[in-house]
Amino acid sequence: MTEADAPPRDPPDAPGDAAADTGGAGGGPGGAVPFGEALRVWARVALLSFGGPAGQIAVVHRIVVDEKRWISERRFLHALNYCMLLPGPEAMQLVTYIGWLLNRTLGGIVAGALFVAPGFLAILALSVLYAQHFDSAAVQGVFYGVKPAVLAIVVHAVIRIGRRALHNRVMVGVAAGAFVGIFFFGVPFPLLIAAAALLGFVGGRVLPSVFHATDHGNASAAAPAPVVPESALTSVRPSLGRAVRTVAVWGGLWWAPTLALAWWLGWKNVFVQQGVFFSQTAVVTFGGAYAVLAYVAQRAVEVFGWLAPGEMLDGLAMAETTPGPLIQVLQFVGFMGAQRDPGALDPVLAGVLASVLATWTTFIPCFLWIFLGAPYIERLRENRTLNAAMSTITAAVVGVVLNLGVWFALHVVFAEVGTRRIGPLRLYVPEWSGVDVIALLIGAGAFVAIFRFKRGMLTVLGVCAAVGLIAVTLLGV
Repeated sequence: MTEADAPPRDPPDAPGDAAADTGGAGGGPGGAVPFGEALRVWARVALLSFGGPAGQIAVVHRIVVDEKRWISERRFLHALNYCMLLPGPEAMQLVTYIGWLLNRTLGGIVAGALFVAPGFLAILALSVLYAQHFDSAAVQGVFYGVKPAVLAIVVHAVIRIGRRALHNRVMVGVAAGAFVGIFFFGVPFPLLIAAAALLGFVGGRVLPSVFHATDHGNASAAAPAPVVPESALTSVRPSLGRAVRTVAVWGGLWWAPTLALAWWLGWKNVFVQQGVFFSQTAVVTFGGAYAVLAYVAQRAVEVFGWLAPGEMLDGLAMAETTPGPLIQVLQFVGFMGAQRDPGALDPVLAGVLASVLATWTTFIPCFLWIFLGAPYIERLRENRTLNAAMSTITAAVVGVVLNLGVWFALHVVFAEVGTRRIGPLRLYVPEWSGVDVIALLIGAGAFVAIFRFKRGMLTVLGVCAAVGLIAVTLLGV
C-alpha cells in the first residue's frame, strides 16, 4: 500500500485540546488558520449557499478545498460521510465540523451560525411580508407560480436521491414500503426511520452485499496538497467525561427555551408545542429536508392546524430561493402557527418569537451531534453495519420524499382534496371538477426546464413566479 493510499493518521493532540475542547462554548480563536480569515470565509460561504444541500456542499468544497486548500479532499469526504450519517442538514453540519477542525469549538460555532444567519433573516422578512400582505394580488400571484415549480423541484429530489440510494431491488422495495406506509396508512415518520434502521442493521450482518452503504465520492488523486498540515488540525481524544460535558452543555441549551416557556405558559401553549415538535423533528431528519417536510407538512396542517396545505409549499419556495439550509422552512411554519394563535402578544411579535424558537430547536442539536461525535468519526466511518443501516434509511427516505411530492401535487393541482378511511387505509380523494389547469401547465413547464434543459433552480422559480403573477393580476385566475 502506497503512502497516498494509506488512511490518514490522527495527529497528536494539540496542546490543551483534550481538556479545553469539550464541545462547550470554550476553545479560543487560535487554530489552524487565522480566526479573522476563517470568519470572512464562512460569511462568504453562507451568502453563496443557494441551491439545496448538493449546491451548498459544492460551494463549501470549492472554497475550502480547491481555493483555500485548508483541508485535503480525503479529509473533506471523511467529514461529509460522517455528516451524512447524522440527522439534520448535512451542509450546515459539514461547515460546523470543518470550522471545529480548523478553529476548535468556537470555530465550529461561528461557521454553523453564520451558515444559518442569512436564511433566517431572509425568511423572517418574507414571513412578515407574507402574513401582512398575502391578500394582495401581487403576492398571491408570485406564490401561485412558484408552488408548481417547487413541486417539480421535489420530483427532481426524488429522482436524484433514488439514483444514489436504490442500487438494488431490496432498496427499491424498502422505498416502496415506506411510501405505502406513510401515504396510505399514515405510519409516523420516526417509526419508518426506526424500522429501516433495524432492517439495515440486521441485513448488514446477514446480507452485507445487499445492504452495503453507497459511496459519496472518492478523493481525487490529482488534488493539490492542503496548505494546512494535518498536525495543525483540531484533535481531541474521545472520553466519557468529555461526552458527558458536551451533552450537558448542548442538551441544556437545546431544551432550555422550551422548558422555560412550559414553566411560564403551560404545556398546551403554541410556543411549547412548537418547541417540542421541532425538537422531535431535529432527531429524525435523516435524508435531508425533503424527507422530514412530508412529516412536518402533514402534522402542521392536519394535526396542529398551523398552516393550510398550500402555505407549506409557499414556505418551501421561500427556503428554495434564500441562502441556507432548506430545513429553515420550519421557521416559516413556526411563524405562521404562532401569529395565528398569539395569545396576549401582537401577532407579528408572536411570529418572530416562534421563528427564533424554531430555528433554535432545529439547529442547536446539530452542534451537539458534531461536537459530541467528531472525536469518534474514524470509528463510525469504519463501522460497516452502521453504514448499512444508514443506507437502508436513505432508501426509505426516497419513499418518504415521494410521499411529499404526491401530497403536494394533490393540493397544487386540485382545488379541494378530502380524505377517506377504509379500516387502517387512508385515501386522499381529490375533487376532479376543480383541476387547476394553469397550475398543472406551470408545473409541467418547470419539470421540462429542470430535466430537459437543465435550467437552474433560481431561474425556474423566477420564471414561474412571473407567470403566476401574470396569471393572477391579468387573467384573474
